[in-house]
Amino acid sequence: MVRIIDGKLFADMIFQGAQNLSNNAELVDSLNVYPVPDGDTGTNMNLTMTSGKEAIEQNLSTHIGEQGKTFAKGLLMGARGNSGVILSQIFRGFCQNLEQFETIDAKQFAESIQSGVKTAYNAIMKPVEGTILTVAKDAGAAALEKMEHTEDCIELLTYVVEAANKSLENTPNLLPVLKEVGVVDSGGKGLVLIYEGFLSALKGETIASNKAKVGTDPIVHEAHDFHGVISTDDIKYGYCTEMMVRFDSQLKEFDENEFREDMSKFGDSLLVINDDEIVKVHVHTEKPGEVFNYGQQYGELIKLKVENMREQHREVLRKEQHNQPKSETVDTAIITISMGEGISELFKSMGATNVISGGQTMNPSTQDIVKVIEQTQCKRAIILPNNKNILMASEQAADLVDAEAVVIPTKSIPQGIAALFNLDSNDSLEDNKERMIQSLETVKSGAITYAVRDTKIDGVDVKENDFIGLQEDKIVATHANQVEAIKALLANMIEEDSEIITIIAGAEATSDNTEQTIDWLEAKYPEIEIDQHDGQQPVYPYLFAVE
Repeated sequence: MVRIIDGKLFADMIFQGAQNLSNNAELVDSLNVYPVPDGDTGTNMNLTMTSGKEAIEQNLSTHIGEQGKTFAKGLLMGARGNSGVILSQIFRGFCQNLEQFETIDAKQFAESIQSGVKTAYNAIMKPVEGTILTVAKDAGAAALEKMEHTEDCIELLTYVVEAANKSLENTPNLLPVLKEVGVVDSGGKGLVLIYEGFLSALKGETIASNKAKVGTDPIVHEAHDFHGVISTDDIKYGYCTEMMVRFDSQLKEFDENEFREDMSKFGDSLLVINDDEIVKVHVHTEKPGEVFNYGQQYGELIKLKVENMREQHREVLRKEQHNQPKSETVDTAIITISMGEGISELFKSMGATNVISGGQTMNPSTQDIVKVIEQTQCKRAIILPNNKNILMASEQAADLVDAEAVVIPTKSIPQGIAALFNLDSNDSLEDNKERMIQSLETVKSGAITYAVRDTKIDGVDVKENDFIGLQEDKIVATHANQVEAIKALLANMIEEDSEIITIIAGAEATSDNTEQTIDWLEAKYPEIEIDQHDGQQPVYPYLFAVE
């Protein structure tokens, strides 16, 4: 039984909640409604929660109210994506209810859970049921109900977790698109994972890192997070090495403990996963060749991968230096979020004073946006998120800075371009805001990407690896051939009064497909002007704007 929670125990709850979410971040990502390769709810919630956890690690306190303040501030500044912002608001309300207490009992714990629900709902202009908000609400109601019958925080939170899971399972009945696709709400799943981690801490349990077991492939293809924290020379083992070995009964018999011990001698960051037929290995080493030679003792090498992490680090440093926000002061800062160097240069040419690299799968945090505004020492700021999942973080940043800041609710790169086209540096902030928002109605946004799974959504049957065309947030076309998918998408976007089509080619675009698209447009829509740019954006080979 746990009757009292102090700052130390609350910190452990946060650590276990963060670990449980981190272990399952890819699972949460996979619950994305649309079968596109950039589902990032789990990633954003994980990064947000990690920011809160790191704040606690730097300022541990036995006073739960003080601990709560630190945690809430860490979440607020580290919030990424709409899911991360909502998560930060849930725990902002939760922690506000803790501020006056050095320790809390079960009743105060329950009231804090409910306080988080109220704050989150108040922060959202149009709350949607069947989302993380519903799961939080049902969990809060369960907490208030149970607090009348127990003084045990473990018993209380057990009941809350059961109610949260039941609510999560019901989300498809509240949000039809979830039922159509056959998933539960991803944000709600993330919140349940955090509460389950809290419960483990209350029980005195420790959740171990389980990164190797996340997703369909247990080998984690990591994005090495250097970001200038270390120098290139500090990297002890320079090659990220992966291999898959199919066992051969005629060769050395596989013993997992012996294999793992031997592999550990080659370097660090070792992951070993095996079944009766194969073993998968991930290790950072100086001698990838020796790793492969060792693996051949057990069978045939069927999958090999080596990445030079020192070169990756040098490239990160080069990009960070190239993309470093401008430090000079400006009277009015025009801050825009961009994905792809070509798009960034286009934004700068149109008057953006500061460009933040971001977009799908790499949403900037609230703090990232705040930092850029503060660096400019501006009196006024106009923020263009250019992505619906960055909108709430942008609004949160605008509320936190001293400068008078407004957010233009651009949800796509084409909308951002249209808004910047209507910027008048000599006009007032409010007049610019009104005109730029009005301009969003004149542009249609489209994108081409590929499907990561079979599904049916919006009445469209989608096959894994097929190309899909999205108009705004809706799938309107799918085809095994990319050019055919493009044609179907544009045919849906173009109307009689359409005048201009802008094509933004991404990093995976091909000159042949671009030429075929332009030839088709010129033949079918001879009156429409075509504007082409090299955006170099990831994930989406083509972005389109129709005006």
